[in-house]
Formats: sequence, C-alpha cells, structure tokens
Amino acid sequence: MKHILIINGGQTFAHSGGLFNNSLTQWTSETLSRNGFKVQTTNINEDYDAHLEVEKFKWADVIIYHTPIWWFQVPNRFKKYIDEVFTAGHNNGIYASDGRSRTNPDINYGTGGLMTGKSYMVTSSWNAPETAFTLEGEFFDQHSVDDGILFGFHKMNQFAGLTRIDGFHFHDLEKNATAERVENYRILYDNHLQNQFINQKELI
Repeated sequence: MKHILIINGGQTFAHSGGLFNNSLTQWTSETLSRNGFKVQTTNINEDYDAHLEVEKFKWADVIIYHTPIWWFQVPNRFKKYIDEVFTAGHNNGIYASDGRSRTNPDINYGTGGLMTGKSYMVTSSWNAPETAFTLEGEFFDQHSVDDGILFGFHKMNQFAGLTRIDGFHFHDLEKNATAERVENYRILYDNHLQNQFINQKELI
C-alpha cells in the first residue's frame, strides 16, 4: 500500500473561501483511498505542528500539493507552512544541506535532499484562462504554468530530493466557474489520477 500526503493550500482569505481546493482535496482523497492508497491530509488553514508535519512527509511515498495561485505566487499561509515545515525537516528527513562541500563550493548545489525515492505532484487553480498561457500575445507570453510561475516550486521539491509527477492545472475558476465546467474538470482530473497513480501503482 502506498502512502499519500495531501496538502490543501487553499487559504481562506478576503473573498476566497478555499472551496474549490477543499473539493479537490476531497476528490483526491476519496479516489486514492478507494483504490487502496493510504492517505493523510493537511489543511494549511488549521493549526499544525511543523515537526509533526515533517513526520507526515517522512511517512509519505508521494506528496500531493493543491494550491490556488494568488498574485502569481502560492498563498501566504501556504508559503509560511512550507518555510516552517521544511526548516523543521533540516537534518530530519527533508534535507541535510544544500549539497555543496566547503572544499569545492561551486558545484553540487541542490543535491542535499533526503527525500530521494519519493515523489510529488502539484495542482494549481487559477482565475486566468488557459489561453493566457498558450496564445501568442497573451499575458504569460506562451510560458507554461510549470515552466513559469511554478518553476521555483518545482525546484524547491527537487532540492528536497523529490521526483516530479505530472500535475494538473485548473483555469478560469472565478469568472467562469460554472457547475458544468467544474464537473468536466472533476472528470478530467479523475482520469489524471487514474493515469498517474492507479494505473502506475506498482511503479510509484
């Protein structure tokens, strides 16, 4: 049985209630649990103990992050969670060092992670439509979510030694979040979980 830790980064703040990421966390947990995975979850809106969260990371084979994007970054409470938990994981299961030696400090940066053999996946949810990333002349200059806004997030996980699993990005969820579109996304995302986890269970 594979162990999955799901981090719900959908912060409740101002006009955002985090409702979509609550639903997304539920979809993920129910689908994976139903298919034989053992699941733990963390909601960054709730109080947590950073050292206990580190134990969850050490327990997990795969970490799944669900995050909205606010002002082209993860929400502030999710960033605080990452800062505190990864710091608590120094020489305690997440990372040992930046990987360099004092005798040759120019090489091997980013190779001191302790989570080798584990994987992660990130989903993101946006007000921006997908075309803002894909059409010439639109806002993101044809840079993908993963190669643009989430580049640093992926590097953070690589620094810890985690291997990336293809993620999933949800677009236009503020001005165009109809029940039909959300349901279509649910179906597409369920298929993604099927392809990345359930069909690959022996490989994870």
